[in-house]
Amino acid sequence: MIKRENRLWLFKKSMALICFMIFIVTNNINGQSLKGITGKPDTSYTTYSAWTQLKNNPKISVVHEFNFSDVIEKKGITFCTINHRNLLIDAFSPKKKTSKKFTAVIMIHGGGWRSGNRSQHYPLAESLAHLGYVCFTPEYRLSTEALFPAAVYDIKAAIRWVKENASAYHVDTSKIVIAGFSAGGELAAFVGTTGNMPLFEGCDCNKGTTTNVAAVVDIDGTLSFVNSESGEGDDSKHTSAATYWFGYPKKGNEVLWEAASPLSYVSPQTPPTIFINSSLARMHAGRNDYINMLDSNHIYSEVHTFNDAPHSFCLFNPWFEPTVNYIDGFLKKVFHQ
Repeated sequence: MIKRENRLWLFKKSMALICFMIFIVTNNINGQSLKGITGKPDTSYTTYSAWTQLKNNPKISVVHEFNFSDVIEKKGITFCTINHRNLLIDAFSPKKKTSKKFTAVIMIHGGGWRSGNRSQHYPLAESLAHLGYVCFTPEYRLSTEALFPAAVYDIKAAIRWVKENASAYHVDTSKIVIAGFSAGGELAAFVGTTGNMPLFEGCDCNKGTTTNVAAVVDIDGTLSFVNSESGEGDDSKHTSAATYWFGYPKKGNEVLWEAASPLSYVSPQTPPTIFINSSLARMHAGRNDYINMLDSNHIYSEVHTFNDAPHSFCLFNPWFEPTVNYIDGFLKKVFHQ
């Protein structure tokens, strides 16, 4: 007999999926806005642009690439081709030979689903590889190119590519970790809660391989677009990043925005999760409800908050090294290393 809490989860997930399917079927007749699709990269969010808002604080500095001698770097690998568009991924792996297979971390960049670049997390990928992980940094189609759920499809294609190429990088396919910062954190949580869910798998690349992951690392990524803490959907001054990504404003489309929230899919199958956050509550909207659902399913989670830290903290000192240490400690605990 299915427990009451599991029946409730199945009902909520079914409703979310039904709502999203209705959206997919009707989006061409309900006036979805395509004005955000410019076909040109949005370069407004970079590490430098984030730093310019913080540079008056002498204690804050940009973290640059390390180029460790014990890390092998392979950049610009095509993991998926969609309509002649090559999606690229970079691999950072330990040079040291070992009989034990490595845990893999797939790191997704942020930028409001519209900007940002995978190269922003090269220092993090290098640092994790230096500690003995294989780290991958994939790109994905931003909202200037394609709307939700294209980015989800791309990240899942990257997961499948990593699994299919596991032997080349000596990766343990039972220890694939999805991680992300900001919009990337939201994507990490979303793909982590919807592993192998047909509606969100896509059909372009690396088909036939599972997309479930063993752990999620969410660095200041929202868990719910409809939570009272969420700042997404406020288009009073300018179009919000999520409005561009969905092509629909929140008002009048709340059901869609809820169906696109990771919180809607937390289940007994959701992997252990670590939340590493700034002091800005709106950047991790829905986190407490998410954790309560993990707790009810006896799924391990951790929360680490940097008080007074800016949203882009993981790109800068003095928060970079503690962030790496939190991730390393969490993964060692989860995988009993």
